[in-house]
Amino acid sequence: MAKRTNYTASFKAKVALEALRGERTLSELAATYEIHPTLITKWKRQAVEGLAEIFCAGGRHDKDAVHEAEIKELHAKIGQLTVEKDFLGKAFGR
Repeated sequence: MAKRTNYTASFKAKVALEALRGERTLSELAATYEIHPTLITKWKRQAVEGLAEIFCAGGRHDKDAVHEAEIKELHAKIGQLTVEKDFLGKAFGR
């Protein structure tokens, strides 16, 4: 059974960038870094897909707004539960 190797993100980025530059073929890159050409193709595709997110106009702002809305909702729920706890504590004489 073949041993699986976990590659670091920086290594994947380095190889994908070289593949995107197109200065060497996939076979040459695979031989240089001792990895399968299919893996390089996968990393290259992931890099291209990830670039679209970087240049997305409002992507980061939308995520921040959703995150802040969730935080406000959770704070409201905490406040509600605190009031209920205090009310029930007084009702049972604690």
